[in-house]
Amino acid sequence: MRIDHREKDLENHDRGLDYDLPRLLHRRGLLKLAGGAGLAGAGMITLGACADTTSTADTGSAQGSRPPRGGPGGGAAQPTQTSDTANGEIPEETSGPFPGDGSNGANVLTQSGIVRRDITSSFGSSTTKAEGIPLGITMTINDFAKNKSPLAGAAVYIWHCDREGRYSLYSQDITDENYLRGVQETDDGGQVKFDTIFPACYSGRWPHIHFEVYPSLAKATNSANKIATSQMALPEPAFKAVYATSGYEQSARNLSRVSLESDNVFSDGYDLQVPTVTGDPAKGYQLTFTCAV
Repeated sequence: MRIDHREKDLENHDRGLDYDLPRLLHRRGLLKLAGGAGLAGAGMITLGACADTTSTADTGSAQGSRPPRGGPGGGAAQPTQTSDTANGEIPEETSGPFPGDGSNGANVLTQSGIVRRDITSSFGSSTTKAEGIPLGITMTINDFAKNKSPLAGAAVYIWHCDREGRYSLYSQDITDENYLRGVQETDDGGQVKFDTIFPACYSGRWPHIHFEVYPSLAKATNSANKIATSQMALPEPAFKAVYATSGYEQSARNLSRVSLESDNVFSDGYDLQVPTVTGDPAKGYQLTFTCAV
């Protein structure tokens, strides 16, 4: 029986200013338990559903922030360039320790100016621009409970690290910046667009982009209102070309020490989380992604 996230009003609590507590037993974890157990396994799943469903995943080290709890592993994996992201419900993932949604410190969602397409610059008291290879993002959000029809009038909040692997609002030297964060409202086709830069690969994590979905712009001011939290796993062919350019040298080194299979978010499956990315470093890239929430 599917749990409708729109009826869920309990959210994860933060553990200090460096951790949030994401879901421990999300859908994919439950499927893994079921696959290797008989009647005893079914009992474990029943108990798990009633237990505390939080963990402290996604603690790779962003530059100037907390170091990773576990060592990186393996060589770079070979994710496909595209993925059929429209067939299932997007897996629920941790928002990580740097969400900026009020669940772990700062809440950028209440600031005037957060609703915007171009997220490359800070807004408010600073206009600092994040440097990097341009990346245009087009996301289509569908309603899983309504036969994956377009989810119109919802709000999508995205955020990611900068070229140096730092997160605005949190990392050393950029706590007063709020760049690479923004909200857009889905149109009648469930679509939103953002203009940003290609994020870095920081120690311990596969290159990724965070996002949350809210039922409306009015509700997109408090993390307690979100209906989905997940991450996009960037495809290797695109970012390997980006990381060969000036400014991304550390990303190239970090990438050699992580794989999708060792990543603490994507290691349990990522088939619904890999977008299509086209372009080149000279002209920039375009990312397209479709998911159901």
